[in-house]
Amino acid sequence: MPARPTWSGSIQISLVSIAVRIFPATNPGRQVEFHLIDRRTHQRVHHRNIDESGEVDNADIVKGYEYARDKYIEIDPDELKSLRLPTATTMQIQQFVKADDLPATIFDRPYFVAPKDDTQAKALTVMREALEQTATLGIGEIAFSGREHLVAIGAPPDPKQEGLMLYLLRYAEELRDPKSILSGVKEPSVNAQELNLAKQLIHASTSKFDLSAYKDDYEAAVAKLVNAKRKGKPLPEPEPAQPRAKVVNIMDALRKSLATADHPAKQKKSAKRKTAA
Repeated sequence: MPARPTWSGSIQISLVSIAVRIFPATNPGRQVEFHLIDRRTHQRVHHRNIDESGEVDNADIVKGYEYARDKYIEIDPDELKSLRLPTATTMQIQQFVKADDLPATIFDRPYFVAPKDDTQAKALTVMREALEQTATLGIGEIAFSGREHLVAIGAPPDPKQEGLMLYLLRYAEELRDPKSILSGVKEPSVNAQELNLAKQLIHASTSKFDLSAYKDDYEAAVAKLVNAKRKGKPLPEPEPAQPRAKVVNIMDALRKSLATADHPAKQKKSAKRKTAA
């Protein structure tokens, strides 16, 4: 079944207009799902719509905006649809920024950007190569899924990939002030020897990133647990806790870690044992 676009419209860059369609670049998050059931009957527990007067029919449930504590104004879905924001159909590029200037904390979800048809492909390709060669991202806004989103468009990380990439960004009000969490964190002084050992450890452990090497172990563990219970077999034994060495100081920890990192064969054997288990 062909993917359905999340958004269709035009990217507007000054007087240049490119008709595009945007598709999610990720699959829906895989997540272990549990339902609430009655322990006695194993029947599914359902929730009912109630208010202070009792049960409420689905036909009587509408959207309401709380403008004051326990004070609501009713909003009809058609009234929301009538809010025709320009960004529902047009992404106006407000500015271009160097990709390195955007902090990682504001990036959210990635999307693929494809030309609406073959006649739009030329303009999209020109923009992709220009964005790639200048290492820049175009910043704009689009509206879908009931809200407006700040976005960035840019060239794909893989030069062989067609089209563009679009990233949902977070607005400033969505970000927490780090001082509210980290204001009490102390920063002791670091001497040159400690820093040099830490850099050696990083260098010895640095390798090319392979995304396919990482799997969701929790999903597999839950599946084993469920299968064992269904078939009346013994439950899987929990993984033994990894021993944690008592470190007297950071220098000891760095030296021991560096000694392990200097033997990549040991790490590979350990990884194979984990995979086999």
